Amino acid sequence: MSRPVPRRAAVLYAMSATCAAIGVLLWARSQAGTPTLHSTSYGDFLAADAYTPSAWRVWSPAVPEDHLGLYLIAAALVLAVVARLLPDRRG
Repeated sequence: MSRPVPRRAAVLYAMSATCAAIGVLLWARSQAGTPTLHSTSYGDFLAADAYTPSAWRVWSPAVPEDHLGLYLIAAALVLAVVARLLPDRRG
């Protein structure tokens, strides 16, 4: 039978999961280039449906989104390790 997770650890795990999810989404957004359409007739017909990258910046122009995503993933790993090593104080 396993021990219940302390409340502080559960909060840290939730923060870790949130950071990881946002980090992966930012990293994937920065890695996804403009898709190329292989068929010219298809591209001509659905030109309005072509993906256009957003000009909206999530972070400062000094830090690219892929770096911010990696920083958030690293923060998520640190939070998960801290939550794992958090002592279980009872009493």
